[in-house]
Amino acid sequence: MNMHDPVPLNSSPAFQAFTDSPIPIPPPGFRSGFIALVGRPNVGKSTLLNTLVGEKIAITSPIAQTTRNRLQGILTLPTAQLIFLDTPGIHKPHHRLGEILVHNAQAALRAVDVVVLVVDSSTPAGRGDAFIAERLPQDLPRLICGNKADLLPLSSSEQQALISSYEQLLPGTPLILTTALDASTLEELLQAITARLLEGPYYYPPDQITDQPERFIMGELIREQILLHTREEVPHSIAVVVEAVNEGEHLTRVTASIIVERKSQKGILIGKGGEMLKRIGQAARLQMQKLILGKIYLELFVKVRPHWRRSEATCAIWAMSWSRTDAPPHSDQPK
Repeated sequence: MNMHDPVPLNSSPAFQAFTDSPIPIPPPGFRSGFIALVGRPNVGKSTLLNTLVGEKIAITSPIAQTTRNRLQGILTLPTAQLIFLDTPGIHKPHHRLGEILVHNAQAALRAVDVVVLVVDSSTPAGRGDAFIAERLPQDLPRLICGNKADLLPLSSSEQQALISSYEQLLPGTPLILTTALDASTLEELLQAITARLLEGPYYYPPDQITDQPERFIMGELIREQILLHTREEVPHSIAVVVEAVNEGEHLTRVTASIIVERKSQKGILIGKGGEMLKRIGQAARLQMQKLILGKIYLELFVKVRPHWRRSEATCAIWAMSWSRTDAPPHSDQPK
């Protein structure tokens, strides 16, 4: 099996979220199933998912707990369809939003066929890895994905010590070394996953790569640029709501609101003379244009909603449309 030889996809290279393509009858011996990617925050689960499906559907940043939603990435091969669930990193929550993130990750484990524990193989296994390993279902096939193998020390004895620390987490479970940024290192992992799936149907059309709508991905791309540009200044107390996407013949107009908890965070995001918001908007727009293969006019608002992460209702529906009342918009003209 070669991950670079999927079934023929739509002739357009544009992003495929929901499609109108028919779901075909699988050939004899076709395998399919759902695979949970679990692990402590910031071990590379989202990067791994993006490389597997060949598109940027999950955002990444050096900041832990970047992933909030349970995101499905779909990889269709000639002999199998693999539906990967990128789950929020399992950690000890400190607010209601954190509790929801951990609940989402644990819920994913109850509805999958294979569990892949993703670890950072360049550092020894720690308490966070053990915490997660102890909570994995024992009645499901399990694999350990040793990500960041390109950062392993050159000494074979040091390498073996690191690998052994993870093998001890789940004795008898195969450990496969990968580098999530390099698709050529994922062949063994894909083969191991497919071998553990049962014969089954196509769950999605072969040209679909995610279960999330395009609007959701746009919001995530904006949030990614906020995390990358502000780092620790505006950490996880933000949400992005894409309020409108209006497609024209030559231009798509996108309106989005950035929700923060404090006025000081609003000031950081806007920046002196609106410079920070402009940089965020420009970078997000470029990523979004790659998504739709077209020009985008992006309009951003910043709004203050104190303690939104503590609100049960707000956390459950943070993708709702917020009233446009707080900050003057920043418009990022397409170039």
